[in-house]
Amino acid sequence: MARVKGAMMTRKRRKKTLKLAKGYFGSKHKLFKTAKQAVMKSGNYAYIGRKQRKRDFRRLWITRISAAAKINGMNYSTFMNGLKKANVQMNRKMLAELAVNDAAGFANLVEQAKAALNK
Repeated sequence: MARVKGAMMTRKRRKKTLKLAKGYFGSKHKLFKTAKQAVMKSGNYAYIGRKQRKRDFRRLWITRISAAAKINGMNYSTFMNGLKKANVQMNRKMLAELAVNDAAGFANLVEQAKAALNK
């Protein structure tokens, strides 16, 4: 059986890494060794960033809901508790969207939450 040489696969693997490193500063986009390190590091940052983006958006939504609830005379935790007791199942993303774009609709939800708390 003939011996298989690895030059083709090695070149393919290196080209793939250098393509991922396109646009990096200095030798990081030219030299394979530094490009490989930079791509691995950027992959770690991207992985962490995907988790952080979820946290950041949730924090933003909560801030927006809290601000709109305070305008309507309620704090965030009381408002969310009232919604839960009123059996209104709406996620924070949609509540924040209502708070920003439809103040009257959000005020209606606040009234429902107040009514559920007073029962």
